Parts: sequence; C-alpha cells; structure tokens
Amino acid sequence: MATTGYEHDADGCKFIPASQRPDGTWRKPRRIREGYVPQEEVPLYESKGKQFKARQNTGLPVGLTPEIVAQAQKKKGQGGTIQPIPGMIINVEKKKKKKKSGVEEAADKLSKCEIIEPKFSTPTPSSNNSTPSSDPAKRLKNLRKKLREIEMLEEKIKSGMLKTPDKDQKEKLSKKNDIVMEIEKLEIASE
Repeated sequence: MATTGYEHDADGCKFIPASQRPDGTWRKPRRIREGYVPQEEVPLYESKGKQFKARQNTGLPVGLTPEIVAQAQKKKGQGGTIQPIPGMIINVEKKKKKKKSGVEEAADKLSKCEIIEPKFSTPTPSSNNSTPSSDPAKRLKNLRKKLREIEMLEEKIKSGMLKTPDKDQKEKLSKKNDIVMEIEKLEIASE
C-alpha cells in the first residue's frame, strides 16, 4: 500500500485516510506518530568507506582539485592532455575500448578449438575388468560368483524355464571357459 499523502485531523495529528481494497472492503484510517518515516522513504544505508570512496573517485590524482583541472583546460583549450603541474601530464580524454559482445567472444573461442576423436583401447579377454592391484582373494570370490550365475543360467535353459536367452545371457555363457581358467590360475597362485 503506497501512501500518496497524509491528512491532518482536527487535533493536528497526521493520519492515512481510509481507502478501498480491490475486493471492495475498506481499510480503516491509520494515525501516524510524529517523526515517523515510512520504510519506502527511508534512504539506503551507505557505509563511511563507501561514502569516502565515492568522494575520492573523481578520476584525478590525489590532491588535485577539479578547479585546477578546469583552469588548466581553459588555458590549454580543447587539447587532449593538460599539465596543471610542470612535468605532469593528465589525459582528460579517455579512450573507450570496444568490448566484444558475448556472441563474438564465444565465436572467437570456438574458432580456436580443435576436435580430436578419442582413441579407445579394447580390453583383453583375460583381464575381465580386473586391475593388477586388486586383492587376489577378492578377485577369486568375484569369479566364483560369476561362475555360479553362469551355471544357474545353464540349468534354467536345460530345464526349459528359459527358452530363448537374450544377447547378454549368451555373452555370459560364452565367457564360462575364460572364467574357469582364471579361477584355476588364481588358485594355483594362492597355494
């Protein structure tokens, strides 16, 4: 509710007059205390440091007042540089650098990029996702588990519960010999 103005009653006190809401109901008139400033009218807080920086941010060297610069500009005319102190040059005309738009900048970066196709090496069949640093006991346990799963899959096919194995199941069955050989190697190495 924005207040456009206050009214004074017979006693001289300020108040906000009654107003109608959009739904048709009425607001009561509200009395305002002396010295009250609505939140919308309170100026924003500015710290001392921010005030000091705003005063100092004139673009001139420290100690050089704007009056000296104005006098020097009148003497010099419309030149680009002024010399209020002998030997000191101040460039009044600031050259603006033309900034690239976001699209142009992105286009420049993309033009410098190269696309290189990744080269993947195919894993050897004997590795079976094992790393040389893995514990042989854990590896042996995992291989035995895979072997049990393959044997269960074979039993399902023999009993007729699974009539047509899918691609993944056929692949699993084809790896049985490799897993058996790797189990034998690990058992020999562990003894």
